[in-house]
Amino acid sequence: MTSEVGDLSPQWREARRGWWIAGTVIRVVLLLILLFGGLLVVTAMAPTPRTLPDFQSALKAGRVSVVVHRMSQPDAIGPVAPDEPPPVTDTPPEDPVVPRSKPGEVRGLTWAEGPLVWHRIAPGPIRDGEDVYTFDRLSADTAPSGVRVTAEAESRPSLWYAIWPFEIPARFGMWWIGAAWVVTLLIMLGSTPRLANRWAWFWLFGVGQIGAIAFLVLEPRPLWYRYGRRPRQRARIWGGLGCLLSAGTALVAAGTALALGALLSRILP
Repeated sequence: MTSEVGDLSPQWREARRGWWIAGTVIRVVLLLILLFGGLLVVTAMAPTPRTLPDFQSALKAGRVSVVVHRMSQPDAIGPVAPDEPPPVTDTPPEDPVVPRSKPGEVRGLTWAEGPLVWHRIAPGPIRDGEDVYTFDRLSADTAPSGVRVTAEAESRPSLWYAIWPFEIPARFGMWWIGAAWVVTLLIMLGSTPRLANRWAWFWLFGVGQIGAIAFLVLEPRPLWYRYGRRPRQRARIWGGLGCLLSAGTALVAAGTALALGALLSRILP
């Protein structure tokens, strides 16, 4: 079979080979960046259990790089104020309703000792000796080290678009992972993909979660193809089918990430 570049002059063949090498290098660099970002997210999904003394010891040793906390909220019904007269009723007065937690109490604590090592204290009331562990105490513990302290996101990750390249990596200042995802999206929008149309790839990028990685591996030809090898022609996946496939790839990606995160949590310190 005649190669797609076999009928070109030697000068043009050399120029096209140069462009192919440059394009392949860009694809590999973007792919490695996104794979590293995915590894950051996977390890953050399965932190190993630790205690409050472990956290405080790691802070003193300078090993903590990021702290994520979850604060308690006061209950909707609070206690009766001491100076408030009880209501006049025919029934005996009941005990005042006491909130189950105090405002400012830390009820969830996760921290990173490097990008790939995450620990957490079991969710629930955290005790610091006889007292509860409050945000003021957390601030006092982290102030000498200058570690970054952030609040746990109240909303769950969206199922309609991939946000993993912009969350965990951003906590470590790794903005270039999100930039690599955006560059890959722009490359897809500006090209004519071979396996699926742009709408199908758009769904795989967003809902599918791993569409950017798959695009870099497979488009416009598989990454392992040598120069001049032409992929077999086939009908492209249309947008509606790409939307259905994206739901499946999202489930597979989530299950794989959880399993891999659990495995890494046993291997990493």
